[in-house]
Amino acid sequence: MNVNPTPLEGVYLVETIAFNDHRGSFSRLFCTEELSTIVAHRQIKQINHSRTHQVGTVRGMHLQDAPFAEMKLIRCIRGGVYDVAVDLRKNSATFLKWYGVELTPANHRMFVIPEGCAHGFQVLERDSEMLYLHTAAYTPSSERGVHPGDPGIAIHWPLEITELSVRDANFRYIDEQFTGWNP
Repeated sequence: MNVNPTPLEGVYLVETIAFNDHRGSFSRLFCTEELSTIVAHRQIKQINHSRTHQVGTVRGMHLQDAPFAEMKLIRCIRGGVYDVAVDLRKNSATFLKWYGVELTPANHRMFVIPEGCAHGFQVLERDSEMLYLHTAAYTPSSERGVHPGDPGIAIHWPLEITELSVRDANFRYIDEQFTGWNP
């Protein structure tokens, strides 16, 4: 595994090496030892899977507030997505900056997003599937989000947004909601 920093503080892109032969391929999806520098003391508490049918759909931008803040390790296991992290940590040097990367099964990438950063993705191929490893269990009362079309963050989605959940469409813009927020 190659662990590469991104322009966002504490956000990493992990490239996995696939071994191919006449039978197919093999790749390691997670290794505590190889990821110890970024995962550190955290433990994987929950693993989630999603499938999104329609191209252009955006899921996000989600995060959980302390004390249930979570690191996410994300892979696309079918199709293709444009995956985005937004730094919402007020004391971070990259506060309110975003970074996006394409994830596909063929590129063997994993996006690592730390606590205090929102996460979302846009579907680039029909029936795309995602695998998420979380360091905290889902806690609805702790969930926060920011609207994926927020002009204060200005994410450049590769496609027009064709579908959002009611919850994601109702997330307010950053300048309206994060007063007094403590990531």
